[in-house]
Amino acid sequence: MIFTLVILAETTLLTIRSGKNPRSGSGQRRKVYVDTSALMDPRLVELAKTGFMSDNLLISRNVVHELQMLADGKDSEKRIRARAGLDAVSELERVVFVNAELLDDEVVRTPVDDLLLGLAKKNHGTLLTNDFNLKKVATAEHIDVLSINELALVLRNEFLPGERTTVRIIAEGSNPNQGVAYLRDGTMVVVDHASDQIGKEVEVEFLRLNQSAAGSMMFARVINHPSKTAAKNSASSTTKVAKVATLTKKTNPNTPKKTTKKSANPKASPTKKATTKTR
Repeated sequence: MIFTLVILAETTLLTIRSGKNPRSGSGQRRKVYVDTSALMDPRLVELAKTGFMSDNLLISRNVVHELQMLADGKDSEKRIRARAGLDAVSELERVVFVNAELLDDEVVRTPVDDLLLGLAKKNHGTLLTNDFNLKKVATAEHIDVLSINELALVLRNEFLPGERTTVRIIAEGSNPNQGVAYLRDGTMVVVDHASDQIGKEVEVEFLRLNQSAAGSMMFARVINHPSKTAAKNSASSTTKVAKVATLTKKTNPNTPKKTTKKSANPKASPTKKATTKTR
């Protein structure tokens, strides 16, 4: 009896999970409904080309109609972005990693956001949007949401140029006087004038970031380098000593003053000598 109850409980749990997760079937793709803001984001097509997205991207005709209205509008910025969104619809259909499909639904007067929420909820789908407020509403209605902005936030570099942190120099760089360190996410940091700090932790300021298909690399400089600090302190001490000596010399009354002798001028008029008459 106990064994039968355990099997029944596990079967019930699996049934509940499969009802919540439409992808529980083998090889079944999610139904992702794309909104206007996501199509106007140029990163969507690039992301699809990488192969990370293997879902069914469903695009409603109402979304395309909204893009068309924006492309014909008076706002120049929205007009450019909307035209890029219309181009993204056709580009996504040519990407082999995703199955982009234009829905054959009827264009209605219902707001596009409400229409997408209804489709996602009815068909156990997911919403792809960059609209923060729409994401909040979808979450409140227990609809899964994908956001390109959140993905970019997760993948962004831990530090940006101008920021500071402490790193441990572990090796010399390829160029003279350079040291190499690594951040927690594996990003290599090339630090100028840090080859003599191997094995030590130093405070650095990031100067620039290089990103490529091979990964990210950051360049930084040492803040308050020991040798530079010592040289600076030495120069400061020398300057202070010189100033004190100058002030002492000026304020000491016993300091002998230099005297200058007037040079004889050979062209000067001869001195009249007193003459006496002898009688």
